[in-house]
Amino acid sequence: MNRRLVVAEWARARQSLSAAGTLLRESGHAEQSVAASYYAIFHAAKAALAVDDIATSTHAGLKSMFGLHLVKTGSIEPEWGTALGLSLEDRVEADYNVFAHFSDEDAGDQHARATAFLERIREYLLAEGLTENEMSSIPDG
Repeated sequence: MNRRLVVAEWARARQSLSAAGTLLRESGHAEQSVAASYYAIFHAAKAALAVDDIATSTHAGLKSMFGLHLVKTGSIEPEWGTALGLSLEDRVEADYNVFAHFSDEDAGDQHARATAFLERIREYLLAEGLTENEMSSIPDG
């Protein structure tokens, strides 16, 4: 395990979740909040995969590797693979479809999904030997 990478991905996940919450509270930023919530999930999933030194270079690859190496092995429950996939779909719509509209409620649901996803990955990372101190640190660049 590359602990430095796991911690850096985890820190980015937390940062993205915080940004999503800030955007959610600002009226008119639902699409941006949806995208930031996805990136919280994205980086948390990358942190979980990095425990086993698995890296991906695409969003689709991340979804595939998460399913193959974490869900299929029983390390992570299937609903979290589903959450990753749904969040990716919403992020693509929010980022690339200029006619897509997400309500504040939609953005709130996405933020809640991301919050729950990060909590599950946090439990996984702690079970895999990371410490609370590492999980709350901000890694050096």
